[in-house]
Amino acid sequence: MNFLITLIPVSPLLGFLIIALNYKKMIHGVASFIACGMVFISFILAVVVFLQLLFLPEDQRAFSVTVFDWIHTAGFSADISFLVDPLSSLFLLIITGVGFLIHLYSIGYMHDDAGYNKFFSYLNLFVFFMLLLVMGSNYLLMFVGWEGVGLCSYLLIGFWFKNTDYNKAANKAFIMNRIGDLGLLIGIILIFVNFGSINYHEVLAKAADVDPSTISLITILLFIGAMGKSAQIPLYTWLPDAMAGPTPVSALIHAATMVTAGIYMVARNNVLYSMSPAALQLVLIVGLATALFAATIAVAQNDIKKVLAYSTVSQLGLIFVALGVGAYSSGIFHMATHAFFKALLFLGAGSVIHALSGEQDIRRMGGLKKHLPITYLTFLVGVLAISGIPPFAGFFSKDEILANAFAQSPVAYGVALLASLLTSFYMFRLFFLTFLGTPRASHEVMHHIHESPKSITVPLIVLAGLSLVGGFMNVPEVLGGSAWLNEFLSPVFAPSHGILELHHLEHSTELVLMGVVVTLTVVLIGIAYSTYVKKSDVPAAEGTLSGVHNVVYHKYYIDELYDAIVVKPLFWLSKQFDGVVERLGIDGIVNALGGVVVKGSQVFRLLQNGSIGFYIFAMAISIILMLTFFVIW
Repeated sequence: MNFLITLIPVSPLLGFLIIALNYKKMIHGVASFIACGMVFISFILAVVVFLQLLFLPEDQRAFSVTVFDWIHTAGFSADISFLVDPLSSLFLLIITGVGFLIHLYSIGYMHDDAGYNKFFSYLNLFVFFMLLLVMGSNYLLMFVGWEGVGLCSYLLIGFWFKNTDYNKAANKAFIMNRIGDLGLLIGIILIFVNFGSINYHEVLAKAADVDPSTISLITILLFIGAMGKSAQIPLYTWLPDAMAGPTPVSALIHAATMVTAGIYMVARNNVLYSMSPAALQLVLIVGLATALFAATIAVAQNDIKKVLAYSTVSQLGLIFVALGVGAYSSGIFHMATHAFFKALLFLGAGSVIHALSGEQDIRRMGGLKKHLPITYLTFLVGVLAISGIPPFAGFFSKDEILANAFAQSPVAYGVALLASLLTSFYMFRLFFLTFLGTPRASHEVMHHIHESPKSITVPLIVLAGLSLVGGFMNVPEVLGGSAWLNEFLSPVFAPSHGILELHHLEHSTELVLMGVVVTLTVVLIGIAYSTYVKKSDVPAAEGTLSGVHNVVYHKYYIDELYDAIVVKPLFWLSKQFDGVVERLGIDGIVNALGGVVVKGSQVFRLLQNGSIGFYIFAMAISIILMLTFFVIW
């Protein structure tokens, strides 16, 4: 078993090395076969490990594997070691399973790209670092994976690096994540200082012995890291821009890797967060604010990928709402279903963009239903799932979050409900404008339009199936289920249940809440249908917007605000340092020293004039001066 667990992250790493070292001479088919095959091997191994865990007694559901000693020095030690328990095994299935489908999809989507082999090597490296992040048994190994996925996102967002805007998006993602990473790094250092270890088991076992205020400080610092990686206010603006990369990259970042890192980290440290009401309150407030704020922005966007990007930010906010009220397994449940339908939606958007020769504006789409039947049907499944329509996956997971929020606070429930309802509206707005109504693309585009190849449609069909049935893994008791996922994850979250005082709703209350949500969702879908199909309204052109609509369309001018209060002052400050400290200070000193050496050498070279008489005279003077020196001193 130890060998199989070790092979899970090693397999995509081998794929990266093989392709990267031979990418110039390797034919495309071999590169994609190796990349897809290595991730598929990891998926099969993850399934085997998951089944092993499933049939173990609840208190034995964990495998710990030490590969080798990494760092051992005075008072500090860290191993390359893996921890596979119910939490990490669920992440392994999502990363490798959804990741494999995205690899498969990329074969068709990137088949004409000049950087085909390089792209697949980056995908393998991305999967490797994400696996390392969730499998590491200590904070340092998690941090290595954390930084690795940051590096890979930078490489893949800026994959088409000849486009300046794409380079700026990659830089933005890299720099904003470094802000959050600083908080995470300080938090890890404080953990070592106060706990004397960075191993998960040892830290969580000593948690009761550490001052509560210190635990609050540590958990808040760790959460700053999660705010960066999982795109929460105020560090969320990089994620919508990250769609600049190829569409498979967007799906990988938004569904299976990057943004789930912060969720995993908070869930892994659930004991520490449960001991800090202040930290949990912060997680709840940031989650609520992000969920609602991003949902309002998504309502006014017209770029198909930008709508999905803000949808991701909003859904991540809802997951943090679950974590903030202590419903950790509900948050992980929605993370899993979100991975299915968000990967499906992004890959479906890619199929639309592929068919329309790069067009991404939904105002220039419409009527694609009969031309792209598979994409249309699978995209509809994704929209129904994210909108929370029963029995699609999002219904079960989102309902759990809303119910837990209601049990914690009616205000939290109200905000989360509003964000959820907005989601159903803007997603069906996107769907109706893209697939129904009158075609608005040019005649030439519509003449050549056709369904995507099987390498693209097969992953869509598989993800649509998962988006349809994925919610049944955790059907609540009120609907006759056994909440299987909650039971499977209980060994990880049980210690927190002894710390937190969770409120439970009556079944009748839960049923009323479900009825309210579904009814309001259907009403909003009807409004969207009436507006964009029956009345055939098309969003106005950018220059004609006014008032609140214009402000929301421009994303509340947050990017412009950051540019004014952070970017421009830093540029001004760097120019001052460049002009005063660099050019007048450091350059001045270095240039002056160089000038002295040059002038001195010009003088001293006159001493070598080739005249023997002068050399004898100089030697005599030198002897006289030396004798005089020794006599005097």
